[in-house]
Amino acid sequence: QVQLVESGGGLVQPGGSLRLSCAASGSIFSINSMGWYRQAPGKERELVADITRSFSTVYADSVQGRFTISRDNAKRSVYLQMNSLKPEDTAVYYCKIWSGSRPYWGQGTQVTVSS
Repeated sequence: QVQLVESGGGLVQPGGSLRLSCAASGSIFSINSMGWYRQAPGKERELVADITRSFSTVYADSVQGRFTISRDNAKRSVYLQMNSLKPEDTAVYYCKIWSGSRPYWGQGTQVTVSS
């Protein structure tokens, strides 16, 4: 059984920062890409950032230059440093990993940007 445990969400003022973490545990042979997605109320889930095992990264245009994704392969963890947060970043953030051809999702963590 594979589990993804996310942490680091919360309430922050516009312009503030948060760091999300996601740790994978269980029967995982290897992890390929790791990523963060988000879903705001009434909207579809969208890719925020993705990082491959060789550390190549992809970002959504809306977060480019403000968010940084990183990973620690030894800890089977992925992180999202979010700076200069805006109200439109408010959403539930989910981590996702690919192990072989199978995707696994975390349970989600709420990020609210509001004054």
